[in-house]
Amino acid sequence: MIKGKETAMQTIMIYLLFINVIAFFLYGSDKQKAKKNQWRIPEKTLILLAVAGGSLGAFTGMQVFRHKTRKPVFRYGIPFIILCQAGMFLFFLYKMF
Repeated sequence: MIKGKETAMQTIMIYLLFINVIAFFLYGSDKQKAKKNQWRIPEKTLILLAVAGGSLGAFTGMQVFRHKTRKPVFRYGIPFIILCQAGMFLFFLYKMF
């Protein structure tokens, strides 16, 4: 692999790790806020985190914290986003080699 591509891939992987950790913890935080009747994180923000690359963290947070699992936009939307992102990742991986 060419040095520039290697660096780009490392940067992307660090970004994805970071955004997924944030998504996971924000889903947990929102669940706690819901239990305490506090100000909540907007659903749009939670979805945008998934679209921005945090879909695996969002999905994991949904399962671990049992949060937003009944809402169709999350129940079906987050897995759909994961599939789209996996397809894009495989496409770009294929194009890099």
